[in-house]
Amino acid sequence: MRKIKEDDFNCKKEQLLDRMAQYAAQDTMVAFSGGVDSSLLLKLACEAAGRTGKKVYGVTVQTKLHPVGEIEAAKETAEEIGALHLILTVDELKEAGITDNPVDRCYRCKKHLFQRMLRRAEELGIHTILEGTNEDDLHVYRPGIKALRELQITSPLAEVHMTKREVRELAAEYGLAAASKPAAPCLATRFPYGTPLTYEKMQQVEKGENYLKSLGFVNIRLRVHDAVARIEVDEQEFGRLLQNKKEVAAYLKELGYRYITLDLEGFRSGSMDMGVAEILT
Repeated sequence: MRKIKEDDFNCKKEQLLDRMAQYAAQDTMVAFSGGVDSSLLLKLACEAAGRTGKKVYGVTVQTKLHPVGEIEAAKETAEEIGALHLILTVDELKEAGITDNPVDRCYRCKKHLFQRMLRRAEELGIHTILEGTNEDDLHVYRPGIKALRELQITSPLAEVHMTKREVRELAAEYGLAAASKPAAPCLATRFPYGTPLTYEKMQQVEKGENYLKSLGFVNIRLRVHDAVARIEVDEQEFGRLLQNKKEVAAYLKELGYRYITLDLEGFRSGSMDMGVAEILT
């Protein structure tokens, strides 16, 4: 069984490398967040371009919907990998029509961001934009994928059916620090759909999560339901969080939350997507 899995992984790896070699026949652009998926793509694109002499642009979107430190980290990583790094500044709340946190928020946001990226690519004479959707993303609620398809953005990892675990494994093979980096989705995901979004609310969440990370928690989400702050951490970390409950509660209340709760289901990506089917119907 293990041999079959290894063969499957190696097959996907070869298919991915073949695709990257084809893209390297011309200058390419990679939508680069600094996460493991886009870091792997940027690394492979630069290696392939090193053999053809073409340019690779890593484009990072500067937005208040993502933690502040991500931009600087992305810049450093892109330079280490050898890409030309570009930053596009956007204001999604004003420009993408997502102030009320609609159920299709991700679709609207992705479409706006990649339309901006396509305009920049056109200015540079680039015809191919790569982005890091993987196989696992295709099996959960990801409305942004519809926007990518409409705009004909290329998703090499998904095309070869590479899962998140396999992406991390391959990234580790290439010595990328992002191989073990936790996902950092946009801060709007901390609020229920239909909740009005403000940058102040999202900055509040970011401060709360940064505080919890300073205590040593890695996988952490602070989900906000009006005056309630719902903490998600890995189940094995419940005990340690409760040992610090007084300090944690005091800090989060200083931020303005009235009730502080621990989610007994633990950390899980996309917990705000539960019940989306009911909302859509």
